[in-house]
Amino acid sequence: MARWAYMVLCGVAVWPFAASAQQPPGATDQQLLGMRLFNQSCRVCHTKPMLASPQYGPVLSMDTLGGKADAIAEVISDGTSRMPGFKYTYKRSDIDAIVAYIKTIPAPSQAPTTAGKAGASREAD
Repeated sequence: MARWAYMVLCGVAVWPFAASAQQPPGATDQQLLGMRLFNQSCRVCHTKPMLASPQYGPVLSMDTLGGKADAIAEVISDGTSRMPGFKYTYKRSDIDAIVAYIKTIPAPSQAPTTAGKAGASREAD
């Protein structure tokens, strides 16, 4: 029981630092609102919750839909065949805040890496 209480206490002590670590540097109030709304409604599908879990939606970044804010806002608002629309959930200003936050997310690296891949052969000594 004491170990469980210690783990909870450590988690509560570290949580503010972990939560603030994901804020974009120099973020505006609109981007911070967008980050909060993204974490509330989008993160569940557009990020991997755990290493072994699947990711359901595409990775979102500043390059999503060619970086076009209007196109991103339209998809968030109207949805797609695989994603619900949020036009009845969020005001247009909230959707614009989510877009502003997505535009702060760096694009994932496109360069494939072979180091550490399963099945990669080791060099001969």
